[in-house]
Amino acid sequence: MSDSLHLACPHCLAINRVATARLAASRCGKCKQPMFSGAPLELTSANYAALIERSELPVVVDFWAGWCGPCKMMAPVFAQTAAELEPRIRFAKLDTEAEQALAGRFGIRSIPTLIVFKEGHEIARQAGLMQSSQLKRWLESHLV
Repeated sequence: MSDSLHLACPHCLAINRVATARLAASRCGKCKQPMFSGAPLELTSANYAALIERSELPVVVDFWAGWCGPCKMMAPVFAQTAAELEPRIRFAKLDTEAEQALAGRFGIRSIPTLIVFKEGHEIARQAGLMQSSQLKRWLESHLV
């Protein structure tokens, strides 16, 4: 990881240059809100470009739907992993029912599906329910 990264503020979407040593305590230069909350962000078509394409930090996106039983079982695992691994990795959730065009753009056929993005490019994909230890191993294997 370099000495600083460009990443989008989850509140106002302004792009910030943040020192990697200060990621955990970083605040947006524009709106002064914390850059990380330890919880997954809601990903929408309105914030996708800033949070995924314009940020240098890896982002793990959980594609899910409210009617999906395995998605509901995955939600606390994903949230716990976000709390443990942020700010090294950003976590986001995309509701495939509310954001059908964005889900279609990535060819989501089954949910839950996790995709890891790095600098706007998909680098890994995994469909299906995972336990916390599996999720961490999977992320480590793709982000080393």
